[in-house]
Amino acid sequence: MNPGRHEPPVSVDVIVESARWEEHPGLEELVRRAVAAAFEAGDLEALPDAEIAILLADDARVQELNREWRSKDQPTNVLSFPAADPDEIADAPHLGDLALAYETLAREADNEGKTFADHLAHLVIHGTLHIFGYDHGDDVEAEIMENCERDALARLGIADPYKETSRH
Repeated sequence: MNPGRHEPPVSVDVIVESARWEEHPGLEELVRRAVAAAFEAGDLEALPDAEIAILLADDARVQELNREWRSKDQPTNVLSFPAADPDEIADAPHLGDLALAYETLAREADNEGKTFADHLAHLVIHGTLHIFGYDHGDDVEAEIMENCERDALARLGIADPYKETSRH
């Protein structure tokens, strides 16, 4: 599969709130390709005119959102805000929102020896799957979600991020 030919089946609204993201050209296209790969790998369904919004923010903004919506006063790499319950998401005109924290993402990528772009794609896929009800609350759910992430990343030509920690 050609890693450059992924078109999402829904509208992807990328909002760049922090100028730090502009240090990496081409990220908006990568975000759209990652959403498309998540749809393909997860066999996700949505209305053809549905949309998903993705906020590229900084740690401070994501910390605010995390504090407000999850009562956790700390930044995190990605937050997912589904607009409907998993059993109703396929019929929702707005699927939900993702918020990504630049500094956390960059630090994790550096610490894990990954490129910034590859880690961003992984987190967008991860967040998109959460919007559709995928979770990692127990080992069985985690294995299902991780396998779907591996498949989506492979569609983009990105190596398995779980290779070192895989349970296989």
